[in-house]
Amino acid sequence: MHPIAEKYLRKSALPQFFCQGCGDGTILTALMRAIDDLGIIDDMAFTSGIGCCAWIPVFVNADVLHTMHGRAIPIATALKLTNPKRKVMVFAGDGDCVGIGGNHLIHAARRNVDITVVMVNNAIYGMTGGQTAPTTPHHAVTKTTPIGNAEFPFDACELARAAGATYVARWTTAHPRQITTAFKEAINHKGFAFIEILSQCPTQSGRLIYGSADPVEAFNRLKSIAVSKARAETMSPEELAGKVIVGKLLQIEGRAELTDEVYALMSGGGDGLSAETRLATN
Repeated sequence: MHPIAEKYLRKSALPQFFCQGCGDGTILTALMRAIDDLGIIDDMAFTSGIGCCAWIPVFVNADVLHTMHGRAIPIATALKLTNPKRKVMVFAGDGDCVGIGGNHLIHAARRNVDITVVMVNNAIYGMTGGQTAPTTPHHAVTKTTPIGNAEFPFDACELARAAGATYVARWTTAHPRQITTAFKEAINHKGFAFIEILSQCPTQSGRLIYGSADPVEAFNRLKSIAVSKARAETMSPEELAGKVIVGKLLQIEGRAELTDEVYALMSGGGDGLSAETRLATN
């Protein structure tokens, strides 16, 4: 076993849950490398909901709450508020995060709570059989849209940015080193961090949406559609059609963070204004 895996994997949880060719193993490896580089395993706490990628933190030998569908973010918020020293990460699928959990995502970003949310986007509900998700492409065929998806997909990064996130990044599983870097940046960032990772799912989205269960073909498709933020700025809308912009999309420092605000108010360290006065002056 690789030394990183030997050091951080929860041996009792093995073998891994993931299908052959799934991108979740790449993400798990990037996570372990980030933790090792930062030396913070004793400070880490994870939450996850229901879905394939929700199992990613379960394989890490750290504190993990594997909870209900769509509810990982409020539980992560509670973990952070009860112990601000914790480094809290959420792993959620696209349906888990912007479907049933969408409202929690919006308000965690609005509050700028100091947690990192990693949304693994395979464009489909994978574990439950291949149903259309909030990120499924327009007109795509799935188990629940056999004649094509009539809905338009979310841009989850734009959603997080608009809601108030102070760190936003997007990568694909074809960018393992960049994912590791993004994890380290997000963990160290003071505020709400959101990372979207586009991942191949040969079993469901590959077979149903893209017409191939070949993991290599799915991986190469991700490489072909990814365009760096810097390059995208030089391209026309026509050239960007069908492409996905990857990179660090946003980082804002210095915005008030929820945990600090709560503890300051509890200790009487606020600005001395009542709640009514705050509302009136805002």
